[in-house]
Amino acid sequence: MAQTVVNALTVDVEDWFQVAALAGTVPRDDWPRMESRVERNTERLLAMFEQAGVRATFFVLGWIAERHPSLVRMIAAAGHEIASHGYSHRLIYDQTPADFRAETRRGKAILEDQVQQTVLGYRAASYSITKASLWALDEIAEAGFSWDSSIFPVHHDRYGIAGFERWPHRLQTPSGFDLIEFPLTTWRIGGIDLPIAGGGYFRLYPYWLTHRGLRSVNRREGKPFVFYLHPWEVDPGQPRVRAPALSRFRHYNNLSRCAPRLERLLQDFSFAPAGEVLARHHLDPVPVLPEVVHA
Repeated sequence: MAQTVVNALTVDVEDWFQVAALAGTVPRDDWPRMESRVERNTERLLAMFEQAGVRATFFVLGWIAERHPSLVRMIAAAGHEIASHGYSHRLIYDQTPADFRAETRRGKAILEDQVQQTVLGYRAASYSITKASLWALDEIAEAGFSWDSSIFPVHHDRYGIAGFERWPHRLQTPSGFDLIEFPLTTWRIGGIDLPIAGGGYFRLYPYWLTHRGLRSVNRREGKPFVFYLHPWEVDPGQPRVRAPALSRFRHYNNLSRCAPRLERLLQDFSFAPAGEVLARHHLDPVPVLPEVVHA
């Protein structure tokens, strides 16, 4: 019998009003006045994971960690891996390198202070490391992260680098730093890389399609996949706000189906935190920063 492939289970911890799809509807200045539902939704995920006997990586937004420090400690106490989702959920390519540097280090410092351990993993807001923002990989490495999971090898209007390496690997950043990349998973079918890693795709596709694609990644290609979702995706009762039709579809589509599908997924596949999956594939996520001379 072939050995079971262990996959990375990941959660991007942000509140329902912080998603890019609603950015034009919910101004950032209004965030402190919005109804926060992130604690109850994350606690629901924690209960589901405990019931299934799995552990995950939680990429926590610094803005959330500042306001809900007990939540971060609860996640860590349950044995899950804490990683960074940046601070403000701004798209990288909408920031200057200086702004990105400051907020990346701020988010990391907040988490490390709360859990009293080094945070090694990073994921950009809305997977916004594109060809135009590859410079961010230097900032991520220089901030002390050893691995990243921000690059989606697909065509998309907001993110993606089509044709990018699909599996976990070491890469050299533009300035020569060593960084591990765990790309978001695609299913190669008919010469097309179909996004199959979770989130809105998990809610959009019928479960059998997701299952078939992820099973193909494990069995046919023998590789681990990385699955992601957000706490608000198991909350069909969240507030509805006015937004463009495409944004409403992306955000609200099939919210009521996400939790039952997730319960099935947790039974159908094997999962562990991303850092452990990387270590299983001899990509130990230990921060090693080479000396780089900048001109």
